[in-house]
Amino acid sequence: MKLEKQKSELKKYLARKSQTEAKFKKLAEQWKSETMFLSSITQMSIHPAYQQIIGLGPDVIPLLLRELAHNNESDHWFWALSAITGENPITEEQRGRISQMKEAWVKWGKSKGYVWD
Repeated sequence: MKLEKQKSELKKYLARKSQTEAKFKKLAEQWKSETMFLSSITQMSIHPAYQQIIGLGPDVIPLLLRELAHNNESDHWFWALSAITGENPITEEQRGRISQMKEAWVKWGKSKGYVWD
């Protein structure tokens, strides 16, 4: 009986994870296409799709970290990560240096036990 409950919980978790990832991908594509010509990080961060990504909560953290780790684009997921986690591992010296900011968040994610592919 206990094993059946664990299987059921695992199925629910995997379904939720899959739904979260699909929603994230859709919102991220929308955000990127609708903000590609903006130079203001503030304007990019208050975009409705970006705000909806933040609203997905902690389940989206590994997806954001994966984007930073594997994406060569300079997508600004830093604000979203800070909003969701309440943390900011970026030092004063790293601010404005996108590659260093990405590295700081990836290092933070690994130290917190987040896994992404």
